[in-house]
Amino acid sequence: MPKILINASLALSLHNFRGPLIRDLLADGFEVHVSAPAFRPLDRSLVEALGAQVHELPLSRSGLGIFGDLKYLLSMVRLVSKLQPDHILNYTIKPNIWGSLAARLAGVPAASMITGLGFAFARPKGHLQALVQFIARSLYRLALVRNRVVFFQNPDDLADFRKAGILPASARICMINGSGVDLDHYGPQPLPDTPIFLMIARLLGAKGIREFASACAKVRSAYPEARFILVGPSDEGPDGISVEDVKSLCSGTIDYWGSLEDVRPAIAEASVYVLPSYREGTPRSSLEAMAMGRPVITTDAPGCRATVVDGENGFLVPVADAGALALAMEKLAVDAELRRSMGAKSLEIAQTRFNVKIVNDAIISELR
Repeated sequence: MPKILINASLALSLHNFRGPLIRDLLADGFEVHVSAPAFRPLDRSLVEALGAQVHELPLSRSGLGIFGDLKYLLSMVRLVSKLQPDHILNYTIKPNIWGSLAARLAGVPAASMITGLGFAFARPKGHLQALVQFIARSLYRLALVRNRVVFFQNPDDLADFRKAGILPASARICMINGSGVDLDHYGPQPLPDTPIFLMIARLLGAKGIREFASACAKVRSAYPEARFILVGPSDEGPDGISVEDVKSLCSGTIDYWGSLEDVRPAIAEASVYVLPSYREGTPRSSLEAMAMGRPVITTDAPGCRATVVDGENGFLVPVADAGALALAMEKLAVDAELRRSMGAKSLEIAQTRFNVKIVNDAIISELR
């Protein structure tokens, strides 16, 4: 029985984002082990219920301390030496780097999944951040050079990696349609009659939360019957917006529901999904909304644009343009038939392009 170790930087994501992959790997005859920092009892029980074995490793997702990262690397090396896995699959930047280096030291084939570019490619704010980005890119280059395969979720990220000189010319690349969406779990739901706009995202400036709040205020003034909902957890990263500030942004216009373990009730409540993010790998929340039959308004940005055919299942708007976002929202606020037809097209795209089974088959095929 082949043994695989999946390394994540957020325990919650192993069930929420990789649960179908874990199930498919187990069904394909793999023994599945997973690692992440800070498992809550619920996270652990959900992953173990899938059939995977859980290993908790120390890692700061957003911290820049080299000693903490080296501690994570040493813990990863010990875990790999103990398990002797046949395959290692990493996703997000720190597991991609340190998990790949641990695999290289142990002589184990590794694969990495680029689910977004993160701080290593953000516009630097000062010399210190520029230095940190240089180090991160250099480590990425060192880590990925021996990867068996690197999975990308959109061609823009691949182009940026090549432009930065991170990928060797010989690197094996596999393009996948995001993480996919479980069409059984996220089934279509009838649209509400009234215009209800929903955004689901971590509380980060780069997710477009401020633009969403500004656009909602404009739409509310023109269409008082419209409603607006924001769902998402706080984030300790440098771009994080505090819960208090988010509540202030939402005051009088947006209902902030906080963080939800299950976002399906929020999507079912809404008639339009909005994600004005500055950049994504392929946004999972948009795929979930599409699978439930919602039109999507998102940005014409890497990753985001992969989910919308402009004018067919939603609208693409420029990044950081609250005015354009408001105009797109108004088009759907006044036209229930357009919401219905675009929602039906979203469901069709989710079924034909983003079925998680198709995505997982491609991943497992590369790992074999």
